[in-house]
Amino acid sequence: MRYAPPGLCVNDFALLREDDGTYTVLHLQGPWTAEFDHLRMETSYGRATSVDLVGWRPEGTAFGNGLPGRFDQQAVWTMHPVRHGTGSAMFYTGVSGLTPEGWPLQSVGLALSDRTDGTGWRRHGTGPVVEADARWYRTADRMGWRDPFVVPDDEGEGWVMVICASDASLPVEASGCVAWATSPDLEHWTVHPPLISPGDVNELECPVLERLDDGTWLLLGSIGATRGFDAWTAPRLRGPWTRHGQLGPTGAYAPRVIADPDGARVVLHTTPRRVGLTDAGDPCRGMLAQPKSLVVGADAAPHLAWWPGLDAWLGDPTTAPALHAVGDIALGDRPVEVTLRTEAADRTEAADPSRPALTVTCDGKNVRVTGPAGAPLAETVLREPPTSLRILTVGEYVEVYADGVFVLTALCYSGRPAPWTVTTDDHTAPVPVRPLRLPNPDRDDASAIWPGPDPTP
Repeated sequence: MRYAPPGLCVNDFALLREDDGTYTVLHLQGPWTAEFDHLRMETSYGRATSVDLVGWRPEGTAFGNGLPGRFDQQAVWTMHPVRHGTGSAMFYTGVSGLTPEGWPLQSVGLALSDRTDGTGWRRHGTGPVVEADARWYRTADRMGWRDPFVVPDDEGEGWVMVICASDASLPVEASGCVAWATSPDLEHWTVHPPLISPGDVNELECPVLERLDDGTWLLLGSIGATRGFDAWTAPRLRGPWTRHGQLGPTGAYAPRVIADPDGARVVLHTTPRRVGLTDAGDPCRGMLAQPKSLVVGADAAPHLAWWPGLDAWLGDPTTAPALHAVGDIALGDRPVEVTLRTEAADRTEAADPSRPALTVTCDGKNVRVTGPAGAPLAETVLREPPTSLRILTVGEYVEVYADGVFVLTALCYSGRPAPWTVTTDDHTAPVPVRPLRLPNPDRDDASAIWPGPDPTP
């Protein structure tokens, strides 16, 4: 549902599925801190398992940085494991150190395992297998050569890798691109000019390739400036690629695609937190969020929708206060404000419904989330006014779906659980919600879901 290992936070990740249906997540991990040093704090991969993509069980550390003098001595970043023979091959980002101006030197390495559960890795040699080619990509300061993702080539017997890179022909602030390389054997790679180079992106991270049922391709890429992710489609891997715009809103990052237990495609992504678990805390790396259904149609842009697999975790409808809950609101042609939590003057005072602490407002095409005193937390402008909203809260985490499409996410640590209400003009009515059951409700480490305000005076 939302996962991070005990006392740590999650950044980029990869997913595996065993033949028996067990899921494994490998993820970057590090401590909760505002001044996150990704060269010293992302030196290992955590591992966790799940049978349903909701409840995750931590399984310890599965991989770490290399020995002194090697290309991955400083840090190991985003990875992608694939089935290879009877075992697995994992491509991963290695950082050897810094340029004189302090920029991380990145390349892609290979590790192999006789297993398929994300364990038992051994490095293939002591150097990288794919490096940035200076003919097309920056190779020193402001370089990017990370986040590999590998799939079988749709035009041959070999493999295709996509990589986050920096287009050397563009200004630094607009040079984010997706590089690509080909290989006949997963060991020897030929680098090619950029596969996608939008020209308006500072960083295009964590590229993901997914071959769709009709043989066409979907590419997802995280956009550094928006902290969300966009979607592209193409009839073949080599393009031409058509950009469809944002698929995951700001706050949803580093997506991965996998089949759920029923075989339907879902997208999982990370979501941030704030240091100290307060609204005033600095943003920091966060947690793995629950799946979203991936909807791809021939006549419409891809979008993310509510995942039915979460319904089994929902209770019966109630109008009682609930910190973790889902509610549905029908919309008309007038602005509506949905109050999810309310303020209190101090810890001993009962919550006052006249002082909202967390609200979701829809005014025509405009949807926004606000905190205490109406402080803006997140907003979006839709193409058309929606007819309904679905709102999910898991602790401080808020998701909004408009007509079934995932459109907004926010964080709010203020207020106390209160009965949800919807206000239109001067009329206020209760909103029935379905309480959300947590997989690990008794968890009390730093990575636990925010339990709400301290009830003690």
